[in-house]
Amino acid sequence: MYFRPPYKGGDVETGGARPLYPSMVESPELRWAFIRKIYGILTAQMLVTVGMASVVVFVDPVHDFFATTTAGLGVYVLLIIVPFIVLCPLYYYYQSYPVNYLLLGVFTLCIGFAVGLTCAFTKGKVILESAILTSVVVISLTLYTFWAARRGHDFSFLGPFLFAGLMIILVFALIQLFFPMGRLAYTIYGGVAALLFCGYIIYDTDNLIKRYSYDEYIWAAVALYLDIINLFLSLLTLFKGIES
Repeated sequence: MYFRPPYKGGDVETGGARPLYPSMVESPELRWAFIRKIYGILTAQMLVTVGMASVVVFVDPVHDFFATTTAGLGVYVLLIIVPFIVLCPLYYYYQSYPVNYLLLGVFTLCIGFAVGLTCAFTKGKVILESAILTSVVVISLTLYTFWAARRGHDFSFLGPFLFAGLMIILVFALIQLFFPMGRLAYTIYGGVAALLFCGYIIYDTDNLIKRYSYDEYIWAAVALYLDIINLFLSLLTLFKGIES
């Protein structure tokens, strides 16, 4: 994932359920309960994101405000900046209920609006293609990671490579911003970014199975949520480049 507090959890004695991976020494029941909690939070985040994006796309006054007014542009920029600001207190209060959920809610609402504004200027066909492919890829990679973990595979080695790839596409995006290189570069960027976030989904799911402590549920949900949103936006970029 992108920003993660140091691991502070400890193992507990193994329960009677089947271990999630061969060297597992903690209770599988507790780990499964933790995993269900994470995916419950993640599902709520995705529903909120879809709801907020739908409001921006289908409610004309909201869409017109962002599309035609200077104030709308200012709010759009603010909505992009706020999630990064919220991550700072979330880093320190991720264990503090209910502050952690309030911060997570603000974070998710802002991301949902930003995604909606991106979709508002995109063809419906491209949005549908990206959404379907994102759903299929996320489900497939999640099932694959659980299957691979049970057979002893470990994906922790991907961390440095994924971080290096993230730095590369960020720098490439900045270069594109100041020195546009055309539709082909735009399409390549979308494809490379999509592959990168596929890797992040595997990496963060593997961390969810093996490494997160039980009080890191908010941070684990944020990591997977960002992976999914970034994958969707990358596919949106890829298909927009192909369609144009």
